[in-house]
Amino acid sequence: MFQPDVVPGVHRGCDADTNWYLLQEDDRLTLVDAGLPASYRTLRSGLGELGLPMTAIQALVLTHGHFDHVGMAERLRLELNIPVLVHPADVELTKHPMTYRTERRRERYLLTQVQALPVMARLARAGAFRPAPVQQVTTFADGQVLDVPGRPRVVFTPGHTDGHCALFLEQANAVISADALVTLDPYTNRRGPRLVARAATADVQRNLASLDALQETRAQVVLPGHGEPFRSGVGAAVRMARQAGAA
Repeated sequence: MFQPDVVPGVHRGCDADTNWYLLQEDDRLTLVDAGLPASYRTLRSGLGELGLPMTAIQALVLTHGHFDHVGMAERLRLELNIPVLVHPADVELTKHPMTYRTERRRERYLLTQVQALPVMARLARAGAFRPAPVQQVTTFADGQVLDVPGRPRVVFTPGHTDGHCALFLEQANAVISADALVTLDPYTNRRGPRLVARAATADVQRNLASLDALQETRAQVVLPGHGEPFRSGVGAAVRMARQAGAA
């Protein structure tokens, strides 16, 4: 699924309940997150809708290094010779996107959260569990305004991973929260603002503390890594996420 102008100048792609975003500045694009291997086809189709070639993508910014957010990263890096940007604390994770620290074992959720099995099946069909390692990356820092189309500002939000970052889009009055705050937890199939389950989160307490940084953006729209955009303000999203917590 490709949704142009989910907010002005930002386009949303979604494959197997996993979001990625294109930031547009004239005829130049930044890709935020790289979804799943199957997202490549959705990306090409979406660029066709926009009337732009693949070469319009100038950079790929990763909010973190989990397997479901790096799916087409290495392919695009090699094909387009574009930089792949990530926080220093997640560099090793981009090289080993299936091996990451969690508070609980994933297998426990697969056995007990049967309502999430359709989500897991969609992820599997989209190639989520076979990501190619990202062999070369460039790092960025907390608070940095990235010199890429869309000029996103890095908001350090560790907890889901050690180097997780959100991206504040000042012109669009939106924040890409990625997996610091989602509106669909793939591990439980629960909806509404919340944290991702402990099966995929390194440190829930640190993740909860990072919600303060999201709230400080005062963005009107929250663009999550999983689930639908939340348009009632980041403050409300954070309050609801704190109440829901992590399964």
